[in-house]
Amino acid sequence: MPLTLVYALRCLIGCTSGDFATMWYLQYHYPDMSPVLSTAAAMAAGLSTSLLLETVLLKRTMKGITYGAAFKTAMGMSFASMLAMELAENAVDWHLMGGQVLFHEPRFWFAALASMGAGYVVPLPYNYWRLRALGKACH
Repeated sequence: MPLTLVYALRCLIGCTSGDFATMWYLQYHYPDMSPVLSTAAAMAAGLSTSLLLETVLLKRTMKGITYGAAFKTAMGMSFASMLAMELAENAVDWHLMGGQVLFHEPRFWFAALASMGAGYVVPLPYNYWRLRALGKACH
C-alpha cells in the first residue's frame, strides 16, 4: 500500500475518533447546543486527536525524533490534509444526518461510512500532488 494511503488512513482514524466522540458527547450532555457549535467543536476535537495520533506514531516510528519535532512535523506537513478531511467528513455527515449521532438507526451507520469515505478520498489529491510536484511526503 503506498505511503500516502497509509498516512491518510492514520489521519482518518484520528480525525474520525475525535470528531464522532465529541459529537456524541455534546449531543448526549448538551442536547440543546446549536448544531453549528457542536460541529465546530467536533472538528476541533477531530483535528486535535489526529495531531495527537500522528505525533505519537511519528515519535514511535522515526528514530531519534523528539515529541516536539514529531508534533511540528504532524502540524506542518499534514494539517492541510487533516483540515480537508474534517471538512469533507462533516459536510457529508451534515448533509445525511444533520449532525445527529443516532446509534440505533441504520442510516447513521451508512452516513458514518459515507463521511469516512469522503474524508479519506478528499485529501489524497493534495497528498499526491505534494509528493509528486514538490517531492515532499506529508510525513
